[in-house]
Amino acid sequence: MSKTYFTADHEWIRVEGGTATVGITDYAQEQLGDLVFVELPEAGKAVKKGDSAVVVESVKAASDVYAPVDGEITEVNEALKSDPALVNTAPTGEGWLWKMKLTDEGQLSGLMDEAAYKATIA
Repeated sequence: MSKTYFTADHEWIRVEGGTATVGITDYAQEQLGDLVFVELPEAGKAVKKGDSAVVVESVKAASDVYAPVDGEITEVNEALKSDPALVNTAPTGEGWLWKMKLTDEGQLSGLMDEAAYKATIA
């Protein structure tokens, strides 16, 4: 069973077993506008909570996407190289950014659930 968490920086992280999928929230993609480029990390890269892991560029601005927890990037969404707009059309689905292996599952307790996240953007 998977569980989804949210950060104050508008990332979501869906955890299933020891693997987590990370992306930006629908709210974040709305604020950014149409994405034109996604700079993805390399698989195998270790990231610490709060590190910039991905840069997304929209018609309005470039924005960092931060690692919500410590881990190792195991896979990136190659489809975004040719179709960055997937982040706009399906931010919590096909528009995911990267997958990672968690190194400290205890960090998840510092993240928000969906209700808490929705309250912060209301």
